[in-house]
Amino acid sequence: MDLIQRGSQTAKDGFKNEKDIANKFNNWEKDEDAKSWLKIMGYNLTEIKYVEAIIISGYKTDVQVQVTIKLKKALDVENLQVKFVSNTKGFNQIDKRWIDKYVEMWSIPDIVTKILKKYTGELKPTIKNPKDPRRTFINEFNKANQNILINWLEKHKTLIINDIIKGRGKFAAEWMLVAQMVEKNARWVLKPINIVANHYGNGKVIITKRGSIKIGNITMQRKGGDGGRETAKMLQFKINPAELFEV
Repeated sequence: MDLIQRGSQTAKDGFKNEKDIANKFNNWEKDEDAKSWLKIMGYNLTEIKYVEAIIISGYKTDVQVQVTIKLKKALDVENLQVKFVSNTKGFNQIDKRWIDKYVEMWSIPDIVTKILKKYTGELKPTIKNPKDPRRTFINEFNKANQNILINWLEKHKTLIINDIIKGRGKFAAEWMLVAQMVEKNARWVLKPINIVANHYGNGKVIITKRGSIKIGNITMQRKGGDGGRETAKMLQFKINPAELFEV
């Protein structure tokens, strides 16, 4: 019962990738971790006839688990988003797109779009002496524009969090599995995606000291890096998956 309530446990072996997770589900009758995961998902192991896990690419779901129940004609499907972390404070990208894609998804108004594009560097700074000649930090905008952005993000916070964490459609994630390997110790935590969304979205939209945006426990920032390629100008959202061990 304690396992079910906490949804986490120390693992005997580490997990390297999604294939490892899928293999554990596919060998669930002999794998103690997979048995625990199925129990957390609400399954009675004695009623399971067959389990098949497949890897999904290009969606919020990384591993789809198909469960066949004895005496039941229908197939149960569980969509898992998997995050791998190697320390206690490692940040993990959960979504990354061009601003125009987010405009399409969320009907972002022109003034907010312009602020975001200046923030990521798609539009060059128009202020005097910017900290970075490639882009404008949020705390470099005037107060009126800062408030416009903050107010818009607050108003659409639920939509944004659901899209960047859960996704949409038949491959929307229903669970998040975090596998952590620190030195020789491995552990995992499995949580329903709604609990995950509530945790990371809990809190106000604020401007950080570094001039980025925090939406609850989610960081919204310019992607950067990429050797200076154009993709550095994309917008990304990041979380610390290890936080789920304390939720």
